[in-house]
Amino acid sequence: MRCPKCGNADDKVIDTRPSEEGRTIRRRRECLSCGNRFSTIERVEGLSLKVIKKDGTRQDFSSEKLLEGLSSACSKRPVSNEELVSIVGEIENMIQDQKNGELSTKVIGEHVMKRLKELDKVAYVRFASVYRDFTDVSSFTKEIENINRG
Repeated sequence: MRCPKCGNADDKVIDTRPSEEGRTIRRRRECLSCGNRFSTIERVEGLSLKVIKKDGTRQDFSSEKLLEGLSSACSKRPVSNEELVSIVGEIENMIQDQKNGELSTKVIGEHVMKRLKELDKVAYVRFASVYRDFTDVSSFTKEIENINRG
């Protein structure tokens, strides 16, 4: 593992603990050259995770792509990166729990929207506008009315 600050490959592990219900191991490391501390996450490579798109095609699941979409929806909102990473982890776990390692974008999108609605209503509406493909102001208005009712 290379230090993200100085690039040195020599480090020592300070702390190790399981995370994500034992699916990953989080290691706290210290660079032996500059003393910088950083975390790494290790996970078992296994089943190729797939998402089933609306048109029926299958695509590799990209946690980076999902995190990017969540970050965009939560831009300038009081939602921490840790909360977004947690949502991505939940989705990865949901896909891994499927026998064939596949999950539809509909299930993924609904779970993400449920979690965003709990965290931040504005981020929820932003994500929903892209996910549900709002085409006009009335779509936004209806979604906001739904939030206010429930």
